[in-house]
Amino acid sequence: MAATNEHTVLQFIAPSSTASTTTQVLTARIHPLVIFNVCDCFVRRPDSAERVIGTLLGSILPDGTVDIRNSYAVPHNESSDQVAVDIDYHHNMLASHLKVNPKEVIVGWYSTGAGVNGGSALIHDFFAREATNPIHLTVDTGFTNGEGTIKAYVSSNLSLGDRQLAAQFQEIPVDLRMVEAERVGYDVLKATAVDKLPNDMEGMELTMERLLTLINDVYKYVDSVVEGKTSPDNNIGRFIAEAVASLPKLPPQVFDNLVNDSLQDQLLLLYLSSITRTQLSLAEKLNTAAQML
Repeated sequence: MAATNEHTVLQFIAPSSTASTTTQVLTARIHPLVIFNVCDCFVRRPDSAERVIGTLLGSILPDGTVDIRNSYAVPHNESSDQVAVDIDYHHNMLASHLKVNPKEVIVGWYSTGAGVNGGSALIHDFFAREATNPIHLTVDTGFTNGEGTIKAYVSSNLSLGDRQLAAQFQEIPVDLRMVEAERVGYDVLKATAVDKLPNDMEGMELTMERLLTLINDVYKYVDSVVEGKTSPDNNIGRFIAEAVASLPKLPPQVFDNLVNDSLQDQLLLLYLSSITRTQLSLAEKLNTAAQML
């Protein structure tokens, strides 16, 4: 490495001896906040930048799963023969994040685009010095396949005898964890074109339609098993039994009353919040007018 001003330039040289042989990681568990951060950084990137990169923060679970919970962008420049990374900025941002979440550690790095390229090996070699067996996460913000594809990789060294030839990126499973409210936003985000963002009622309608589709799939599976068309799976049977047992046994009228009461409470909260916003807006305008007088 050779330092130039505030950046550190990574030249195309042989892989560093400090990068140890990688071990297989079972799964990369990604929280939706990371995806939203990556997309936001891509929108705010400089006009001359083709992609953005950044650091992934999280923890490693006992079973080997990498839990990715946070991220931040790192300024960099790429050309045909070198990559310049602002390492000082990276370390300053890491120190700031550790003050808020001291239990989070560097688990890898991300980049936008459909896959890896020559510069990815250099950047991965740098992050291999920052963390053991780092994850490389790619988010296809260009919608190459019609949607924002998310993939995760680990790197292993290809060697001939004692000589290291290159680094090979191996794809690993990705587990995107999110609640229904986050999934509605993610479905809008990964679409190539959206007329408008769904409101609360439209989001609830989409969620109910998805729930009805899943229930119909369960009905078809159970009927197929009963008729002998599909061999039974004990694990699926346990999941269905647990889902049915978790439902409260209430008469339909009582259930309707509970839903209606909850809906009325939510509408009341929306009404009160709207009144509060209106009052604050009026107070701000009156205060501005009083200062002008």
